[in-house]
Amino acid sequence: MGNKTERILKYLNKFPYATVRKIAKELDVSTRMVRYVRSSITKKIIDNKAKILIIDVETSPMEVYVWGLYKQRIPSTNIKKDWALLSWSAKWLLNSEIMSKRVSIKEAHDRCDISIIKQLWELLNEADVVIAHNAVKFDIRKINARFIINNMKPPSPYQVIDTLKITQRNFGFSSHKLDYLLEILNSNERKGETTYGLWKQCVNGNESALEYMEKYNKQDVSILEELYLMIRPWIKSHVNLGLFTDKEVSVCPSCGSDKLDWDSTYYTPANKYAAFTCLNCGAIGRSRYSSITKEKRKNLTVSIAR
Repeated sequence: MGNKTERILKYLNKFPYATVRKIAKELDVSTRMVRYVRSSITKKIIDNKAKILIIDVETSPMEVYVWGLYKQRIPSTNIKKDWALLSWSAKWLLNSEIMSKRVSIKEAHDRCDISIIKQLWELLNEADVVIAHNAVKFDIRKINARFIINNMKPPSPYQVIDTLKITQRNFGFSSHKLDYLLEILNSNERKGETTYGLWKQCVNGNESALEYMEKYNKQDVSILEELYLMIRPWIKSHVNLGLFTDKEVSVCPSCGSDKLDWDSTYYTPANKYAAFTCLNCGAIGRSRYSSITKEKRKNLTVSIAR
């Protein structure tokens, strides 16, 4: 045990933002042990001040009056009970604690979520960056809707990283659902099974169903953290974490590490820049300053725009 811990610590000291799966595979240890060791030294390995929050929410289904099952356009006047939050889960990047809240039986039945969204608002108000799967179309819009319905003001501005949009843009996976991506990320882990019946039980007053929903919600956040760390090198125009560090040297904009290998060159139609590979997270980037002289730039020509 001691020898394994030392190897994990040594690896984390060199590559603090590596994924749990990558560390476990290279060191031949369990993912659970890697998570335990990493969480115990989280404060030591985070070298930037960005507050990066990972979130996931679960909502209740709507109840509506309909005349049939097919080709129905249901007016808002037919809504019997609208949707609301059933639970939320969140964690700060690389922090071991997973925070969560769920509504009570009565609140689930009445579609009332004010008791659980106040703390969620406080977390978003504190965050600099928010990560969610399908964040733009679902999580953020749903959360904002419940904030304004409950007469709450907007939280402080934060930037959003939508892992669904990133995987759809960069990878031809057979599916982009989080459950499927889990199989690619770490085949040793399995999420609990869910069906539409679980959501029905939650709004019909089943306490065990609400507890299971919260557990399922927390699993999604844990998986999402690993997915984000895995795809981070592929994210173009990542939030620049260099803005959140006090270091006086060049750092990776994706993870904040100063372990950069300036091993290549990046060309634009009218300029040339020194480019790097981050030895910590694997992201690539470039200098903000040109590698060619002002005199040479004056003599450059460019092709006609398309």
